[in-house]
Amino acid sequence: MWQEILPNAWECILSHIRSFEYSQKNAVLVPAAALAVGGMLVYWLRSRQTIKTIEMGDGWWGSGERPLKGKEDESIRPFKIETSDKEIKDLHHRLEQARYAPHLEGAAFHYGFNSSYLQKVVAYWRNQFDWRKQVEVLNKYAHFQTTIEGIDIHFIHVKPSHVPHGRAVQPLLMVHGWPGSFYEFYKIIPLLTEPARHSLNEGDVVFEVICPSIPGYGFSEAPHQKGFDTIATARIFHKLMNRLGFKEYYLQGGDWGSRITTNMAQMLPQSVKGLHLNLVFISRQGLRRMISVMLGAYVPWLVGLTGEDVRRTYPFIQKNIYELLRESGYLHIQATKPDTAGCGLNDSPVGLAAYILEKFSTWTDKSFLHKDDGGLESKYSLDELLTNVMIYWVTSSIVSSMRFYKENISKDPGLTADARVGVYVPTGIAAFPQELVHTPRVWAKDIFKNIITYSYMPRGGHFAAFEEPKLLAQDIMHFVRKVEQL
Repeated sequence: MWQEILPNAWECILSHIRSFEYSQKNAVLVPAAALAVGGMLVYWLRSRQTIKTIEMGDGWWGSGERPLKGKEDESIRPFKIETSDKEIKDLHHRLEQARYAPHLEGAAFHYGFNSSYLQKVVAYWRNQFDWRKQVEVLNKYAHFQTTIEGIDIHFIHVKPSHVPHGRAVQPLLMVHGWPGSFYEFYKIIPLLTEPARHSLNEGDVVFEVICPSIPGYGFSEAPHQKGFDTIATARIFHKLMNRLGFKEYYLQGGDWGSRITTNMAQMLPQSVKGLHLNLVFISRQGLRRMISVMLGAYVPWLVGLTGEDVRRTYPFIQKNIYELLRESGYLHIQATKPDTAGCGLNDSPVGLAAYILEKFSTWTDKSFLHKDDGGLESKYSLDELLTNVMIYWVTSSIVSSMRFYKENISKDPGLTADARVGVYVPTGIAAFPQELVHTPRVWAKDIFKNIITYSYMPRGGHFAAFEEPKLLAQDIMHFVRKVEQL
């Protein structure tokens, strides 16, 4: 009997032990398996989520209806800036006939361009400025035009003359803003294409630089149809880079160039290796931002602001409302009735110079408001400033450049195609202390999801490439070097 009972009992005990061990294993294995499967599911779901982009679409900005047949001429044509005795004679005549408003004592630049200093600028323009010489300066880089969406697009394309062994050449598209031009980049181009010659050979970064003129600016044809905005510009510039044979490239911009290159990153992120900006547009506002502004002055660390952010942002009302209102009167005119104000500017070189050069004063340094000469010659030469004005004058492009504001700002910013699209490409931001408005990194992250570098620049304002080319070049190189190491 015991011979029958003991084996059965032993077998029963062993069975319970095995059952217990199995249940213990299950207690570990089942949750582990569930976590693994769950993790794989989350990864699969995320991998299926595509980054939201702006639809590229297409457009036609030429005169009249778009031709139904025939392919657009995609040739890239050499272009040369030229002038004539007739052009210069007409300019001189207009300068000589200028009428000036009486000077307001003690006004400096508080009322706009100081009329006494304006007379000195015009005297230099008429008697010493050599437009033929400046045309030669402009033509030192290779200029081209190509037709895209019915209009001729002007650009300069500068390649490095020598590439050291082992260095990769990175294509870089740089986009200007208003009231600037492609000429803003003339001082930074050699630093980017020939860094070793300018003591900027820390790494292996060398660029070939493409600087287009925004359609309606300078030597790019103005759109003949309504609705030409930054998204249309972004599409055209992508087409330009593709036509030049580039599949991937870096982008850089400030002012309108910032908005255009940001739209390019939102439109075709797979083509953008990196985006570098010296001005950040943040249109999204809300309760979170309001709380950040309110708490930032007292407990900045609680809302992610640094000490430098606080210095540049507060007092908030003064720096972000009063000063911005003071400097943005032009914007309301250009966003509503640009052609009305533009008529006078397009007919008077003196009026055009006052309108444009006033921005190069206070947008470079807010304190220049208190100077009788607007501090203009402390940062730039008159030849440089007047060359930029001449680009607008000889091309009669001031009106079309002003229309760009109406096409972009007259719409509800919350309803534009880019309003709810983030930027996921690697992004670098150079925050210059005299910029019109400061955007802390924590605020920029609302739009720019992949900020690789954020630099508090030691000096400089709105026209960074024109004013502080070496500082900007160093920051671009630092950013690209980081991206290439990812």
